[in-house]
Amino acid sequence: MDIRPIGVFDSGMGGLTAMRQMTLLLPGEDIVYFGDTGRVPYGGRSAETIVRYARQDVAFLKSFDLKAIVIACGTVSATALDVLRKENDIPILGVVEPAAEAAVKTTKNFRIGVVGTKATIRTGAYEAAIKKRLPGAHFIARACPLLVPLVEEGRVSRGDCVTERVVEEYFAPVKAEGVDTVVLGCTHYPLLRDVIADYMGKDVTLIDTGEQAAYALAALLGRRNLLNDPERVGKRHYFASDSAADFAATAALFLGADIAACAERVDIEKIRIDTAAFATVKN
Repeated sequence: MDIRPIGVFDSGMGGLTAMRQMTLLLPGEDIVYFGDTGRVPYGGRSAETIVRYARQDVAFLKSFDLKAIVIACGTVSATALDVLRKENDIPILGVVEPAAEAAVKTTKNFRIGVVGTKATIRTGAYEAAIKKRLPGAHFIARACPLLVPLVEEGRVSRGDCVTERVVEEYFAPVKAEGVDTVVLGCTHYPLLRDVIADYMGKDVTLIDTGEQAAYALAALLGRRNLLNDPERVGKRHYFASDSAADFAATAALFLGADIAACAERVDIEKIRIDTAAFATVKN
C-alpha cells in the first residue's frame, strides 16, 4: 500500500474528465489536480512553449511527493510526454497510448477518426500509436481549435446553437470518411459528448481519453503495488493558475460536487525549473 497522492494536470478544465473517472475507479486515492486556467489553451502554442509549461506544471505537482502523474491533456501527452518521462523519476502517464489502444479494440471497419487541438494533430502522435497497433487502419485527423474555449466557457449542452454549429463544421469531414470510431483527442472534448454523439450518430463510438487514462493508471498502480487502501475515502485538492473561485464554479458542473473549499490559486509562473538539469538529461 502506498499512501502518497497522484498528481493530475491539464491546460484547464478538460482534465476533470479524467479526474472524475479516477475518483470512481480509485476511491481510496488522494489526488492533486492542477488546471493551468491562466494559460489555457495550450493547443495553439509552439512545442517549445508547451514543454516549458508542462515542466512547470510537473515541478509544482512534485512538491506534493507524488507516486504517479497523469497528463490529462492531449496536447501535452502528444508533445512533451517523452521529455517529461526522461526528466522525472516517477511514473508519468499520458492519454495518447491508452486511447489508441481502446480505438483499435473498438473499430470494426478499421476507419478511425481523431480530433484534437492544432498542436496534438500536428504531432501525429495518435496516428502513429494507432497504426503501430493496426497498420491497415484508415485514419483521418481533424484539428478543432474552437472546442476548448467553448468548454472553458461552459457551453457544452445540447441546444447551444453556436456549439452545435462548430461541432458540425469540424466533424463533417470526419463523418464523411465513414468512421465507426472517433478518438476525442483532448480531455476537454468528452464534455461535449452529447453534442458530438448527436451529430456523428449512434453507430459511431466515441473514445474518451480521460476515461482510458484512468483505466491505465489503475492498472499501473496495481502492477507496481502502489494502490492505497480502497476502503478509505481519498482526499482531493484542486489548484488553478487563474481564479480559484471561477475554477471551482465551473468544475462543480462537471464533477457534480462543490469543490470551493478545496480549490486554490497558484502562481505557476513563479515555479522555477532547473534547465541545467534538463540539459544534462538530454545529453
